[in-house]
Amino acid sequence: MDEQNRLLIFVKNPQLGKVKTRLAQTVGNEQALAIYLQLLYHTQSISSQLMVNRAVYYSSFIDRADIWPETQFKKYEQTGTDLGERMKNAFATAFAEGFEKVVIIGSDCPQLTSTHIQQAFDMLSTRDAVIGPAEDGGYYLLGMNRLLPELFVNKAWSSAEVLPQTIADFERLQLSYYCLETLQDVDTEEDLKILNI
Repeated sequence: MDEQNRLLIFVKNPQLGKVKTRLAQTVGNEQALAIYLQLLYHTQSISSQLMVNRAVYYSSFIDRADIWPETQFKKYEQTGTDLGERMKNAFATAFAEGFEKVVIIGSDCPQLTSTHIQQAFDMLSTRDAVIGPAEDGGYYLLGMNRLLPELFVNKAWSSAEVLPQTIADFERLQLSYYCLETLQDVDTEEDLKILNI
């Protein structure tokens, strides 16, 4: 177990009508919830394989009796007014607790593997930051070896601008960074077809 590395996992509490809302517009709430549960199981499985400290951040409330055993995953509630602030606060907590490399992932990327995440931690030995681009113009992973609060402000969250805006920040701040391979998130029914889900 590498206690200097922390993996942050951002999840939504799996509640009917509150997850994968764009997907639900075409497949219905029940199917959207079922797909999200599949994605949660996938994320839990790949993150369990990593020898790092793991923390799950819930959108609404901490669930003590779910698929994330407390023996393996510390549990927190997301805090902040938008996604950027919630992520920044989670990174700040990890660095305040003494972790040296911190990586965040979401829970809607079925192509993400434990190898991608391990590669991100490895790259942080020689780079300031690492990012995993998503096909939709966002990112599925972000990592850093010190708190970089600038990366979490002035972003059009949940838009195709997030990735280019974040890379522009890397360049402006003169950070060394590494891009992982581009993967497909699940947000719409079209994504399901592409991924054969």
